[in-house]
Formats: sequence, C-alpha cells, structure tokens
Amino acid sequence: MTVKLIALLTKRHDLSRSDFMAWYEENHVPTIIEVMPGIVEYKRNYLPESVKRVDVVTEIYFSDKSSYDAAMATAFVPSALARIEHDQQMLFDPEGIHITLVDERACSLSD
Repeated sequence: MTVKLIALLTKRHDLSRSDFMAWYEENHVPTIIEVMPGIVEYKRNYLPESVKRVDVVTEIYFSDKSSYDAAMATAFVPSALARIEHDQQMLFDPEGIHITLVDERACSLSD
C-alpha cells in the first residue's frame, strides 16, 4: 500500500517567491531525492501568493511502509540530516514546517 507524506511549508519572509521556488527546485528537490531513497513520486504544489501562511504543499510517495521507514532511517543519518537542515534554513520559516503522513483516499470518476 502506497505511503504518502505531506509537507505544508512556508518560505522565509526575506525570500522572494521566485528565489524560493528556484532554490527549492534546483537544490532542495535533488537533495531530498538523494538522501531519501525509495521515493516513487515527488510533487510540489506552489500556492498562489494570495494564500497566506503556506507557500507550497509537497507530496512525497513511497511504494510501501517499509520503503518509507528505510528512507526515514537514511534521512536521519547525521550527514544527510545536516544537508536537509541546511536547506530548511535556506528556505523555510521554522514555524512554517508541518510534515505528516496522510491516509489518502481517492475515487476514479472515469468510466
């Protein structure tokens, strides 16, 4: 069963939207993919600037719970964690990082 992690993230106030998106796409995404093996899909949903308190909703999918657990174990190795924390400091308001696993439900509406 697929495991889905959601992150609701707020950029640092001193970053422009374009600088935030550029760093996220060019630096943070490759870092996460490298330090968290087993990701099968990684989506970033940038919200309009009119939405307050959240700038991006990130979705990260793993094929199953054991893949997720292995990725988390790898991400918390001190060298990997230092890379993730560096990017977090470059990008996010520390009070604006909310990460959780979700119980996703979907239905297909096509015939």
